[in-house]
Amino acid sequence: MAKREVLHVRGSNHQNPIPTAVKIGNMVYTSAIIGSDPETGEMPERVEDEVANLFYYMREIMELAGGTVDDIAHLNVSATDREYKKIVNVEWLKMFPNENDRLQDILVLKI
Repeated sequence: MAKREVLHVRGSNHQNPIPTAVKIGNMVYTSAIIGSDPETGEMPERVEDEVANLFYYMREIMELAGGTVDDIAHLNVSATDREYKKIVNVEWLKMFPNENDRLQDILVLKI
């Protein structure tokens, strides 16, 4: 049986004792990822920067796990306002530019 490997992602630390990501065998699981600045750990003022950081962390996690974003099979996106989806789409298209090779997202709005 494969042993769990905790992936330590600089700048994306939780205040609770929950790792940002773990790898078990060839599967990678993440907890909630927030868009804090990778260098300082602080939240940026602009939503665009926060979203860009989220996608940065996804790349970092996959790299630490020995894969790439092409290996991502499922992704949930939580937002407090549906208008943020437009900002997410900008980064989404950068990460998944091929319209014939994109994963489906699930947008979860917090009300």
